Amino acid sequence: MAAKNFGCRLVNRSKSPVVFMILFALLMFSMLADSIVSKISLESAAFNQKRDYQALQSPKLVRNIKRNVVFPLPLTVSAQNKIIRVDNEHGIGKFRRRRLPEYDIFTSDELTKKFHGRVLEFFNHGCEVHFFMTWIAKVGSFGRREIMAVESVFKAHPNGCLMILSRTMDSVQGYRILKPLLDRGFKVLAVAPDFPFLVKNTPAEAWLDDMKSGKKDPGEIPLAQNLSNLLRLAVLYKYGGVYLDTDFIVLRSFKGLKNTIGAQSIDVVSKNWTRLNNAVLVFDMNHPLVLKFIEEFALTFDGNKWGHNGPYMVSRVVRGVEGRAGYNFTILPPMAFYPVDWMKIGSFFKLPKDSAGWRWIEAKVWQLKRQTYGVHLWNKQSSKLMVEEGSVMGRLMGENCVLCKHVYSS
Repeated sequence: MAAKNFGCRLVNRSKSPVVFMILFALLMFSMLADSIVSKISLESAAFNQKRDYQALQSPKLVRNIKRNVVFPLPLTVSAQNKIIRVDNEHGIGKFRRRRLPEYDIFTSDELTKKFHGRVLEFFNHGCEVHFFMTWIAKVGSFGRREIMAVESVFKAHPNGCLMILSRTMDSVQGYRILKPLLDRGFKVLAVAPDFPFLVKNTPAEAWLDDMKSGKKDPGEIPLAQNLSNLLRLAVLYKYGGVYLDTDFIVLRSFKGLKNTIGAQSIDVVSKNWTRLNNAVLVFDMNHPLVLKFIEEFALTFDGNKWGHNGPYMVSRVVRGVEGRAGYNFTILPPMAFYPVDWMKIGSFFKLPKDSAGWRWIEAKVWQLKRQTYGVHLWNKQSSKLMVEEGSVMGRLMGENCVLCKHVYSS
């Protein structure tokens, strides 16, 4: 634009056609040069972008001369993108999956080294029953449903002791969550577990080593789920007591239970159990069946099959040892811990639509109070359901809480 204005001024001063033509040619050349430069810049940028994209899509390869096999070089990609991290620190061809947040539970530090002493100290205060729960998730996820489960433990066992095995809950924020219960004198404590200590000298010790070194594939099932499956077994074998899932509402005392596991389902004709569950386990210290569970977990671990290392695992083991000498345990019917099937749990949260429905609620609550130790809520199915006031769960939660806040919430 500046060149154009300058040319106009010259033309006005001089009426020579020659000067005019020279200036016009210079102006056109300047505009053409700018266009060529811009095009080159754009093509260069496009080429660089394409080259960068191809580089990301095609990792470099290195050839192993001895085996004539091609392996990818180490890749480190942000875990936020959920891309596998591959290392070759143990040699080419041996890969480790990306580090998962749940792997923090494997770590031993100054806090976890105090674990054993803290357990002994905590349970050395006249506890009526020793309870354990596990929480391998963010502390902020420990919500109203989980607090209700904890409350129900103390409603039925005012002199019981509950230890929550959790690195995240063993924190200032975790303490604040539990403080309302502590202020009322209930014995509840969140403790970061020492995982290596708990599995030491058990069949799971080698499993843990393989998992930490990358030799064992954690699979597609959330690792936290399988870690909880093992952690509950390890702590019961080491100390004995009662394990409860955090989506279990206690209705009456467990004091009379000993070496007990519950059936989830039974055959309607034979009345024999068809599947057991590990959401509730009651066992003495060093019980041989619990050791057998740990052994089965370690030897047959499969992180790609839901329930394989949990409910299905306890079912496999019990089916193999039931009736054999040396294994002393009791299997309770579904009504004890699993009075409602996971596919029907929604009916416990809703109000009835007619008088027949109200009669069903009254009959069901009456039955549960007399025949059930507690209700497993099948959180995967029910976590987003609202507890409607007057429903079966509304009645049970309202009668078995101690803080009794947010009863009618998800």
